[in-house]
Amino acid sequence: MAAVVAVRERSTPVSPADPLDTPVGSTGLPGAAALRRVGKRLGIHTVRDLLFHLPRRYEDLRELRTLAEVRTLDEGERASARVEVTGIRVEQTFRRRVQRTTAYLRDKTGEAEATWFGRRFIERRLREGDRVVISGKIRHRGFIPSFDDPEFERDDGSTILHAGRIVPVYRLTTGITARTLRAAIGDALERYGPYREYLPEAIREGEGLVGIGEAVAHAHYPGSFGDRDEALERLAFDELLALQVGMVARRRLRSASSAHPLPMKRTREGELERSIRGALSARVGRAVDLTEDQKRAIEAVREDVSRDQPMLRLLQGDVGSGKTAVAAYALGLAAECGFQGALLAPTDLLARQHAATLSLLLEHVGVPVTLLTGSLSAAGTRSALDAIANGQAAVVVGTHALLQARVSFARLAVVVIDEQHRFGVEQRGQLEEKAGGSAPHVLLMTATPIPRTLGQVLYADLDVSDLRTPPEGRIPIRTGIRRSDELAGTWEKVREEASRGHRTFVVVPLIEESEEEGAIAAETEAVRLRELLAPVRVGLVHGRMKPAERDAEMAHFRDGDLDVLVGTTVVEVGVDVPEATLMIVEGADRFGLAQLHQLRGRVGRGNAESYCVLVTDTTDEVALKRLEAVVRTRDGFALAEADFELRREGDVLGLTQSGLPRLRVASLQRSDHRELAGRARAQAEELLDADGTLPLDRYAPLRRELQQGWLARIAAGEPASGA
Repeated sequence: MAAVVAVRERSTPVSPADPLDTPVGSTGLPGAAALRRVGKRLGIHTVRDLLFHLPRRYEDLRELRTLAEVRTLDEGERASARVEVTGIRVEQTFRRRVQRTTAYLRDKTGEAEATWFGRRFIERRLREGDRVVISGKIRHRGFIPSFDDPEFERDDGSTILHAGRIVPVYRLTTGITARTLRAAIGDALERYGPYREYLPEAIREGEGLVGIGEAVAHAHYPGSFGDRDEALERLAFDELLALQVGMVARRRLRSASSAHPLPMKRTREGELERSIRGALSARVGRAVDLTEDQKRAIEAVREDVSRDQPMLRLLQGDVGSGKTAVAAYALGLAAECGFQGALLAPTDLLARQHAATLSLLLEHVGVPVTLLTGSLSAAGTRSALDAIANGQAAVVVGTHALLQARVSFARLAVVVIDEQHRFGVEQRGQLEEKAGGSAPHVLLMTATPIPRTLGQVLYADLDVSDLRTPPEGRIPIRTGIRRSDELAGTWEKVREEASRGHRTFVVVPLIEESEEEGAIAAETEAVRLRELLAPVRVGLVHGRMKPAERDAEMAHFRDGDLDVLVGTTVVEVGVDVPEATLMIVEGADRFGLAQLHQLRGRVGRGNAESYCVLVTDTTDEVALKRLEAVVRTRDGFALAEADFELRREGDVLGLTQSGLPRLRVASLQRSDHRELAGRARAQAEELLDADGTLPLDRYAPLRRELQQGWLARIAAGEPASGA
């Protein structure tokens, strides 16, 4: 079921006549060749992408000081000055191949130096007699102050981008410099701006917002911090409006839909619950009952699906808290009522794991489970497709293969989305549409609890069930914090665990090296650990691998062909490996608390004592408090609230982990942005008609922006991409 106007017409081709859709590598802008090569790493493909590659932060380099004033500054302070170059010297340092370039500077009040290491182009861009504006950190070497690795720009009356102003600082990647990116964006603003307005005038005036053209320009190059704040408020509002338009449209579309009610006799309901309890008891070797949270969730699902209005319920709980048992009940109930249920999982391995688990949980009521993934043989795929089409497949578990056009259900009535943040709204809608004329009942599952305050804004249209009871029989995982230079004992522990047949996860925050991020890369770390830990067998997984390759590597780890698995956060959603006893998270301060808690939940699933090591060299007090919260707390819901309170900036826990797209400007961790979201919600309610459509005759520019512009990804509900 297509959910938003932006999604319904997403197949409409973008007009090639729109210059903002020009590939950035074909523009002739400064750095176009570099952007053609590496821009995709930053998400920059077109001119529009370039204009909305917004700064991470800003440096205030407006105040121009005399060199006499510079001499009085403290070590490490940043300063800007208008100076004349009196000489250039280039020399080799003691470090092989590293060149030092020194520029000698003066003004009417004194002298200074500027020093660069390894930047061989400096002597070609600076000449004796040049007048420049220079900005950088101050170092004191003798009586003459020195600008350390500064930015500079010719003082020739042209627009200054890199020094002597509020300077934007962007996310970079290997192959493009900050100077080149600033120049490209500056030229793009002049050549392609101002960005055309799309928000109705009544909304702009009513909300007190600046125009979008002014907002885009001032977000990059503000004349004052007041200009910057007004620009960012406009961009944040637009993001939140796109988000709320999507949610209001989905709510109205769903409320106007009808579903098959699924009433079931109490005797059969009892049989279904006994089947689930029996399988859980057999798994742990003793009689167990459903937790009170599971019972409440099952009762809520029973009530939801008994009505003719489609269920839309979010089931959230820690890893191992029993979400699959609740899903089994919903799917089994559909089968018992003569319909079909489907579970969508993000990976082949996880789908296979779910299929095996559901088969056991539903075994005693005779409900068959069919698997459909891309790795099936041709004959296996044909057999699965036939069973799904003729209704013999009562419960179907699959990956994105379920979304293919050739998959046709006979009577689909219940859809379960596991790790729902891995799927966009459009993908979920593709599966829902396979229910035919009726809307299916939908159960969304996530192991990442959403902070209560955040949920009040984002999930106002969802019914929510929480599974807070900790997993029964799980051995507590010992968690500690270490610096990167304190890991000798940790690596020895890895060898020791491997000798016992146990396994280790090593998680890093990036796939490849980044000078600006300064973080360890997965590929580099895998190479290093293969050498350090030999003969321990080390594997590698990350989000840019082909899914089949990634699943194969995870399978090798699960089956004991690998002792250590190095990866990014793709291991959050992994298979159950009872032999995994050690989780090492490098650069732990770069992860959200929910991510860390989920990563920790990858170990401690067997009978052996397990450990989690959080590695960080940060000195930031807030970051350290967040990590200490992970050490103290094993409750994912409590950690979600702690993360929400402690994080000061950046991606909020609930956004990248909740199935919502990554917001570039808006942050619902901020109370003013939550208030802004409320205002955006009110506007969305007014903009959309009764069936969730944005009227074309009144709001054509906004509709076009939601379908084809910078807001299209948010309006379509596309999730943040994984690493």
